[in-house]
Amino acid sequence: MTGVGTATANADSVMDSVRLGADPVGVAVSPDGTRAYVATVDNDSVSVIDTATNDLIGTIPVGAGPLDVAVSADGKWMYVTTRDNSMSVIETATNAVADPVAVGVGAYGLAVAPDGTKVYVANVDEDSVSVIDTATREAVDIGGVGDGPIDVAVSPDGSEVYVANTVDDSVSVIDTATNAVLTTVSVGAEPRGIAVTPDGSHVYVTNSSGGSVSVIDTATNEAVAIDAVGDNLIGVAVTPDGSRVYVTAFNDDSVRVIDTATNTVIETLMVGDGPEAVAVSEDGSRAYVTNNNDATLSVVAIDSGKCTGSLCFGS
Repeated sequence: MTGVGTATANADSVMDSVRLGADPVGVAVSPDGTRAYVATVDNDSVSVIDTATNDLIGTIPVGAGPLDVAVSADGKWMYVTTRDNSMSVIETATNAVADPVAVGVGAYGLAVAPDGTKVYVANVDEDSVSVIDTATREAVDIGGVGDGPIDVAVSPDGSEVYVANTVDDSVSVIDTATNAVLTTVSVGAEPRGIAVTPDGSHVYVTNSSGGSVSVIDTATNEAVAIDAVGDNLIGVAVTPDGSRVYVTAFNDDSVRVIDTATNTVIETLMVGDGPEAVAVSEDGSRAYVTNNNDATLSVVAIDSGKCTGSLCFGS
């Protein structure tokens, strides 16, 4: 038959794998998308990847056992939590490392406020969140959060901080104006990763035991569960347009893609051995996944979601 057009259903794909140092954990992407930074815990360093070539172009020595990494919105500063209860501060233009900032015991996940004035660090062994003033590099601790705070995310307007508490299965909500805990939300078993949608309307929480993802409505602070997502869920990241959530399933060696309109899993991507953290570039074109067991970084090409072909509407 002639004259019949076609439509192509696009899909995400793993386009590359980058060999890293031992035990990669946290990952972040620079705002301009040119660099990916990976905390490699057993090498006491941060690996620097050129995203144009997906080559490892350098390592930055930091404190003992780096676990998580975050970059300021202007791209000038990188912050890294380490197992020696400190936070390393790196100037990205030169990769120069400043004196570390002492934080709480068991520093793990961290996040930078949108305006860059504060960094928030979850201290899993101390049941606190450290708040670092980036101008003075002085820290104060917020108590009263849940048991075992392991990860943290900041709302897009900077007004609230969400803390995943892995021991008591909860998320603490902190008012950044007062550093007071506003409320506590019950989620699934052993929450691990946490991310906020770009419009601030929802928070997605991976639950490492039970295979579910909790979705918190920030207007009501009520949570619903997306069940049977994967085995040992850890990392989570939201695309810049808020349409998808990427979740790592450590025991499945996969990344699950969730459609936020329906809160259903729409895709499964096989990555390296033991995927842990995931970060999405600001243009939404790439996702970067650390694979802890085989010391690699998977690079995922994200489908634009646009239909291609002559049968597509408007073609």
